[in-house]
Amino acid sequence: MSSDPALDELADEFRESLRLALYIARNMDADARFSATQVSLMKMASGEGMRVSEMARNLGVKVPSATEQIIRLEGAGLLKRSPDPHDSRGVRVTLTPQGQESLQDANRTRTALMASLLEQLNSEERAALSAALPVIRRLTKLPGA
Repeated sequence: MSSDPALDELADEFRESLRLALYIARNMDADARFSATQVSLMKMASGEGMRVSEMARNLGVKVPSATEQIIRLEGAGLLKRSPDPHDSRGVRVTLTPQGQESLQDANRTRTALMASLLEQLNSEERAALSAALPVIRRLTKLPGA
């Protein structure tokens, strides 16, 4: 707890909102081809890719758990593992062209589901949410996030 009760209350409310938002995101997985974890792995593997250890850290899981999911996606032809060019002891995961297509499809599906949820908001609520997004993005980029 901080020395500012208002800050503590804001932190508590924000933390609870994030928890509930996570439930909404997980609900989107019910009928989806890929879980949120799998989509996250594919996003991390896009571009130059990422080391398995970094992916695991970002997901908040141990390397073997991340590796298990990576192997499944690799078996489906969506990810590719190769030696890290900067450190031969590490493995870098990249997205295949098929993985890129699957990621785009998954993003479109999830965006459509979220849009249907946001349709329930009035214009003022939508504007408030839009105004809050830069702050939320900033918080997710801070050390320790």
